[in-house]
Amino acid sequence: MMLLLALLMVTLTACGQPDTRSKPTAVNASASTSAGLPSSPGSIGIATFAGGCFWCTEADFDKVPGVISTTSGYIGGTTVNPTYKQVSAGKTGHIEAVLVRFDPARTNFAKLLAAFWPTIDPLTPDRQFCDGGSQYRSAIFYHDAEQKRQAESSKAELTASGRFTQPIVTEILPVTAFYPAEEYHQDYHIKNPIRYSYYRSNCGRDARLTEVWGVSR
Repeated sequence: MMLLLALLMVTLTACGQPDTRSKPTAVNASASTSAGLPSSPGSIGIATFAGGCFWCTEADFDKVPGVISTTSGYIGGTTVNPTYKQVSAGKTGHIEAVLVRFDPARTNFAKLLAAFWPTIDPLTPDRQFCDGGSQYRSAIFYHDAEQKRQAESSKAELTASGRFTQPIVTEILPVTAFYPAEEYHQDYHIKNPIRYSYYRSNCGRDARLTEVWGVSR
């Protein structure tokens, strides 16, 4: 057990650091996704959220009823087909984010917003939990005017609620090119549950969420 914990500490010092003993080949975005995304192709709704480590954001949204799939990736920067190494070093302007595909018959953007807020620290700029830098800041990316309206309204309601004395720093931004992260990042909490659990605990994510939102996790 002690050996396992030691290995975990080496391989998971920050979100996204892979197990270098078996690192898969990186997968870049396809031409269709790198050019940006439609708001709702067919009957599938799309939303994009940044909440720090995309492993955790992906895992949180996978629990939300009506969510069809989640994809970890990079958004908001200037480099085409960025790699994790580039993004995590803060060299591209991208943010770690998750693209959420959902069934509009079972959920909607307003419900996704309500699910998103309690999973982040909305009070700390350019950081989420143990991961620091603008690449880990929290943000809501809107795909159309209605998503922008709902996101701004949701943030305004939270501000007006009086829950926090500090300002809410979570940004509301227009969606830009989204690049899926390397394959080893996708569904990390499912593929590597022990490493994921250790990272999440060691990062202090749930402890801080309890401190901010007052709900034990």
